[in-house]
Amino acid sequence: MDVNSITHYFYKVFVELGWDKSTAKLINVIFNTTIILIATYIFNRILRNIFKRILGVIARKTISQFDDHLYHNKVFLNFCHLLSVFILKWVIPFIFRDYPDTKDEIDTFLDIVTVFLVIWFIRSILLTLKDFLNTLENFKDKPIESYLQVFLIFSWAIGFIIVFTILTGKSIVEFLTALGAVSAIILLIFKDTLLGFVASIQVTVNDTVRIGDWITMEKYGADGDVIEINLASVKVRNFDNTITTIPTYYLISDSFKNWRGMSVSGGRRIKRALLIQATSIHYVNDEELEKFKKYQLITDYIEKRQADINDYNKQHEINKEILMNGRNMTNFGIFRKYVDAYLNQHSAINKDMMTMTRQLEPTSQGIPLEIYAFSKDKVWKNYEHIIADIFDHLLAATPYFNLELYELPTGYDFRELNKINPTYKN
Repeated sequence: MDVNSITHYFYKVFVELGWDKSTAKLINVIFNTTIILIATYIFNRILRNIFKRILGVIARKTISQFDDHLYHNKVFLNFCHLLSVFILKWVIPFIFRDYPDTKDEIDTFLDIVTVFLVIWFIRSILLTLKDFLNTLENFKDKPIESYLQVFLIFSWAIGFIIVFTILTGKSIVEFLTALGAVSAIILLIFKDTLLGFVASIQVTVNDTVRIGDWITMEKYGADGDVIEINLASVKVRNFDNTITTIPTYYLISDSFKNWRGMSVSGGRRIKRALLIQATSIHYVNDEELEKFKKYQLITDYIEKRQADINDYNKQHEINKEILMNGRNMTNFGIFRKYVDAYLNQHSAINKDMMTMTRQLEPTSQGIPLEIYAFSKDKVWKNYEHIIADIFDHLLAATPYFNLELYELPTGYDFRELNKINPTYKN
């Protein structure tokens, strides 16, 4: 028994019961349509359960999470819907053969539904692929979301073109010809999308930004980790847990700071200065020198350096009754050497990278003594603790070298001055 005979079974029964042919045809179509819809629904449910069981067996036998992503993104559900529509497209012509106009309209409707189901099926596969790649170490920092959106845009564009040709009966060539006439308007509408697409490619090819990078973009108030890169924007989770969204194409048109180089290097830079009051800097006399020799980190340096200075002064018959004559050491210079020695023996400093203490140009706030070094630990919290540990020690050590740190006068200073000189008026 062929499909034609089956779809006309009720028609024959109704005619034999004495119904007129037009009524028999209409009721036959209604019965057949109801039956095929119910049968398609049952087929859909059975097929979904079969795929679910198969997927469960595969999941138990494999350690890969790919099957979990297939289920989560409803790949098999969309596939079942697609098969169900194919069945309807195959059977409908037989059911509505006596109503050709209705058959054509339903066939057109099913063609359009098929186009959208195919796009939805492709979308679910792409989402599955994206989720799976995000679990792999080599792809975690790649902007997969951008490429997914590009593929989806092209899929939807092609889908709408096909739907247009189905509805109008025009060829794709005619549609594209008409599209060319309004291309300027389309480019204007999709300007941001096109800029984002180009920017995403450049960002990926040039390896400018990865997911997980710490970036700083002061113009947009961004200072934190990149959590998402898509076609239109880059999302940054700031350190105060706020989210900043930056248009993707701004990453190639504006300047920003990427801290990845610091993260992958051997250390995080420490660059901070102590402001030494200029009036506290002086030549070191013998009494002070003996005192400084007791500081273990610089004992050997002072003894060797003083021996060289004494030899030089003797050879050149320098009159040392005046301290300034000849070669001398200063408390500031000895302190600088002490800082060098302290940094070189500090366990948190990376000795394979540059470690330096340098004197900067004098300012109205004093003489800056800058510490330039790299901490081994790059984690922000630990890094700040290391800096605090170093400068706590140096701030406390400064008076031992008869040096003073610069700071603006406070109310306490004025009160003390008032005690010394009661006639002084604030």
